[in-house]
Amino acid sequence: MKISHLSNSDIIGGAGIASYRIHKALLKKGHKSQLFVNSYHSGDFTVSHPVKSLDKISALLKPKLINPLKKLLVTKNKALHSLSILPSSWHKKLNNSNADIVHLHWVQNEMISIRDIGNIKKPIVMSTHDMWPFCGAEHLSFEKRWEEGYLKNNRPDNESGYDLNKYIWQLKKKYWKKPFYIVSPSEWMAQCVKKSALMKSWPCKVIPNCIDTKKWRPLNKSFSRKLLNLPDDKPILIFGTFNSNNQFHKGFDLLKQSLNFLKEKNKEFNIVIFGQNRPVNPTNFGFPTYYLGQLKDSYSLKALYSASDILLVPSRVESFCNTACEAHSCGIPVVSFKVGGLIDIVDHKKTGYLANPFDTKDFANGIIWILDQITKDNNLNKFARKKALNNWDYSVVIKKYETLYEELIFNK
Repeated sequence: MKISHLSNSDIIGGAGIASYRIHKALLKKGHKSQLFVNSYHSGDFTVSHPVKSLDKISALLKPKLINPLKKLLVTKNKALHSLSILPSSWHKKLNNSNADIVHLHWVQNEMISIRDIGNIKKPIVMSTHDMWPFCGAEHLSFEKRWEEGYLKNNRPDNESGYDLNKYIWQLKKKYWKKPFYIVSPSEWMAQCVKKSALMKSWPCKVIPNCIDTKKWRPLNKSFSRKLLNLPDDKPILIFGTFNSNNQFHKGFDLLKQSLNFLKEKNKEFNIVIFGQNRPVNPTNFGFPTYYLGQLKDSYSLKALYSASDILLVPSRVESFCNTACEAHSCGIPVVSFKVGGLIDIVDHKKTGYLANPFDTKDFANGIIWILDQITKDNNLNKFARKKALNNWDYSVVIKKYETLYEELIFNK
C-alpha cells in the first residue's frame, strides 16, 4: 500500500508526533508511506519537507498573513483558531501522485485550504486530533454549535465581531461534498464526530495513537534521577506544560488547587515540570519544584518518566494524550480527570486514578492513593506497561490501519 500523510509538523505537538509514529510504523511493516510536513524537526530522511527557498518562505509567511483576519473575531475562547483559506498546490501534488490513500492529520497553519482538501480525488482518511475538523475555526469548543450547525441564532454570548466560526464551518460544508473516513484516537472524540452537524453521517472508526514500546520502556529509577540531576529522597510527581497559564483546557488552575489541598495534608514529594523553562516568577506550589524545560529527544523523556512516580494530567479535555500513553509505556501510573480520551488510557485504580471531573480534592486523593500504593507491593507499574503493550504498540495499531486502508482501496 502507498499512503501519503499530510501533517503540519512531524515531532512538534501531539498531532505531529502521532502522525510521525504512524508513518514510522507503516514503514516498519514494509508499506510505502510518505509523510509531508511544513515544519520539519525530526531530521528523518523519510520525512518530506520544504527544501526550496520559496517553499520555506511560503510555509512561514502564510500563517502570518492570515493573523489580521483572525482579529475580526472577538471571543473569550482562548483555544487556537485556524482558517485554512489560503490556496496551496497540495491537492494537485496528491492527485498526481501514486498514493492509494491520502491521510490528513493536523494540516492547519494554512498548510492546505478547506477548498483544496475538497479537491483531493484520492480516498481520504482524516484524523481528528482535535475538534477543528467538525467545528468552525476553533480547535476546541465547550459550546454546542458544532452539534447544531453554525446558525445566526445560536452564536454564544462570549463572541462578537465577524462570525468567523460560522464562515469557516460553512466553507467545510460547501467544499467537503464527499465524506472522508474519520479516524478518532478515542471513544470520546468519535462520539463528538457522530454528534456533529457536519460529520454525523460520515464513517468513523476509533484507532488510538501508537507508540514504539521497545523504545519507550522503563529504565532504572535511581539511574534516571541521577541522569537528570533530580533528588532521590522523595517521590517525584511530573507535569507537562507549555505556556500553561494561557491554556485553560490544560487545567493548570485545577492542579494548583489540588496541590494546595495536599499541602494541607502535609504530604511530601518533589514536583518536576517539563515543557517549559523556569519562569521569572514561578508558581509556589508548596513543594520543592524543578523545571527541566523542553525535552525534545525521546531518551530524555523516557528517563524523566522512569525517574518519576506519577504523571499528573489535570486537563479539562484531551482527545487522546500522548504523554499519558508514553508514561504508561514506561510503567508509570497517571492521575487525571475522567474526561475525553483519558478514559481510554487510564484504568481506574489499575494503571492510575480517574478523578471525578473537576473535583480537585478527588484529584488530590488520587495522588494520595497512588503514593500509598507505591509503599506496598502493588502492580500499578506492571499493569500500566501491559496496557501500552496490548493497546498502543506499533504492531497492534498498524493492523487496524491496514484493515481500514485495504477496505478503502477495495471500495474506491
